[in-house]
Amino acid sequence: MRVGSAAARERRDAAVHVNEVRLVGRLSGEPEAREMPSGDLMLSFRLVVERGPTRRTSAPRSPTIDTLDCAAWRKDVQRALRAAQPGDVLEVRGALRRRFWRAPGGPSSRSEVEVTSVRRCPRPAT
Repeated sequence: MRVGSAAARERRDAAVHVNEVRLVGRLSGEPEAREMPSGDLMLSFRLVVERGPTRRTSAPRSPTIDTLDCAAWRKDVQRALRAAQPGDVLEVRGALRRRFWRAPGGPSSRSEVEVTSVRRCPRPAT
């Protein structure tokens, strides 16, 4: 039998479990608007993030970037994304989510960053 209230367990668990994402990368293309079956509008986009230096020297042809799927549900984030241009460097914050849906071939899923804030970063001087 566990001792303590459900609220106390929830506070304790909240301190242990963290799902926070911060990415800084290049917007790969125009964000795409999609209307969900619920009627909600979602903007999806991809962010290209450089991996930076790694310790792996045995794989000289390993990828140097990651292209990450992102989704924006919040109206303020959608407005900011509509003002962004492909190639802009963005800082996005949010959480990693896994979505499930039924596809013609059966159940499907995808992991993506659910964006809660976005900020355009200044372009580096050339």
